[in-house]
Amino acid sequence: MTTATARSTRFWVAVAAVWWALDQAVKAAVEQSMALYQSVPIAPFFNWVRVHNEGAAFSLLADAGGWQRWFFLAIGVVASVWLVYMLRQHAHQWRMAWGLSAILGGALGNVTDRVIRGHVIDYLDFHHPALASVFVGGHFPAFNVADLGITLGATLLVLDELQRWRQQKAA
Repeated sequence: MTTATARSTRFWVAVAAVWWALDQAVKAAVEQSMALYQSVPIAPFFNWVRVHNEGAAFSLLADAGGWQRWFFLAIGVVASVWLVYMLRQHAHQWRMAWGLSAILGGALGNVTDRVIRGHVIDYLDFHHPALASVFVGGHFPAFNVADLGITLGATLLVLDELQRWRQQKAA
């Protein structure tokens, strides 16, 4: 690895670390200031809540008996190692590197929760009556800053690939 690539990789890992730190700071504040299942209305469509998710996205496998903690922890660790490897390979492709960094920060945020707490703390609760036919009570499942990083990062990777595909098609 060249010095420039190492420096770029360190920058992107630092971006991931900032995302992780923001996620952990908000989770700590929620944990210290709110009771479990407490909900504070912020806007007609948004509540600040405290819920614990022992599963994956949308509480997948949340009631699986405990083994899922270690399963999702292992997936998060493996994914994080792979993401660092990918950052090393693509450190100079800014859109891809931003996406990988956001996913890495989010993955590490949720991995940290599973290691320290045994569950992931979620606190962002968006809701609307129009969602009632899809989600219980019209509430989208609660999520957190780590989940936002993973979603934003995945979106950037898709946009990066679409851009690459358009460029290849035009050539």
